[in-house]
Amino acid sequence: MDHPQMFDGTDPYLRRVREICLALPGADEKVSHGRPTFFTSKVFVTYGGTVKGDVDPEPHRQSVIVLPDSAERPALLGDERFYDPAYLGPSGWVGLDLRACGSPEDVDWLEVSEIVDASYRLTAPKNLVRELDAR
Repeated sequence: MDHPQMFDGTDPYLRRVREICLALPGADEKVSHGRPTFFTSKVFVTYGGTVKGDVDPEPHRQSVIVLPDSAERPALLGDERFYDPAYLGPSGWVGLDLRACGSPEDVDWLEVSEIVDASYRLTAPKNLVRELDAR
């Protein structure tokens, strides 16, 4: 069964997320379950999500779902901009609602880059992490 597309290709938040993710060594993008995902050998960012029990994608349509260091997860979830995403939350992933961070011009894109970088480092092959560190 094909999933419907759950994103707008002209979304300015997605444009910035795409720039951040695709600048990482070996990163690529594909649509999975109707959402953009960014991966090397494993996914390191999913764009858009839902929370358990809520099938409406709108509340978190413009968010990034990342895998943080397990020690940082509780602090992130203590921040109202973050949420526990359906399906991936039990595996340690968290979502950052970009709209809760402000307009695309007001988002702290350095912060977004840092959480994307952390997720990448936990999921990417070691040779790609070494390549990133050599930059």
